[in-house]
This record gives sequence, structure tokens and C-alpha cells, in this order.
Amino acid sequence: MKRFLTCLVLLPLASAAAAAPIEGRWMNPSENVIVNVAPCGAGTYCGKVSWASAKAKAGARQGGTTSLVGARLLTGLKPDGRGSYKGRVFLPKRNMHAGATVSTTGSDVLLVKGCAVAGTLCKQQRWTRVY
Repeated sequence: MKRFLTCLVLLPLASAAAAAPIEGRWMNPSENVIVNVAPCGAGTYCGKVSWASAKAKAGARQGGTTSLVGARLLTGLKPDGRGSYKGRVFLPKRNMHAGATVSTTGSDVLLVKGCAVAGTLCKQQRWTRVY
């Protein structure tokens, strides 16, 4: 019985540990931005734009972001202990930051959810891994 209870307690930890890494190159659903997610210090991850189409750059400029390539879209992502990461997301078209939750679905899909206005306005995107 003890062994069974121990397995039940450790099962969620094993599934969280088995989650695919968020490090890598990811493309947004519109396929006009590639973000490189990498460690950026003190156990956190950040995502910086490594490529953007002319249309994405123009949209960012209209929102007040002068240089989209090189901009950090994801900052301060830390594991939340449940297989996701929490941090901040930058929205270049609106030139604003919001709370973010990032998680993987398999090894090739990154779910990026940003919430603004005290978590009441949320949007989620499915980014795909770029090899």
C-alpha cells in the first residue's frame, strides 16, 4: 500500500519532469516571426525574435516597436512546478507587456498564453518548433 501511495504522489512530478523542453526556435501561427527561447540567467528563460517578415516588422512599427528583430517577446519564464512556465510576454503591435504562461504539447508545439488587465483578457497561440 505504501508503494502504491508513493507512486501516486510521484506521478505528477514525473509527468512534469518529462515535459518537452521549451528551449529552441519557435515560429508563431502566422509564420511571420521566429523566436529563439534560451536560458537567460537565474533559472529563467527568455525568447528573443531572431527573424521576422516585412509585414510583421511593419505591424510592430505601427504599434511603436521600432526594431522587432532582437526584441525579447518572452522574459522571466520560470517553471511553475506543474509542467508550465510563468513570466511575461511583450506584444509588439500594442507595445505592452502582459503575464504569460508557456507550456509544451509534445516536442514540437509551444503553447504561449498572454493575459492582460488583471488576467481577464487572454489570448493563446500555438507555436511550432523550427529545426
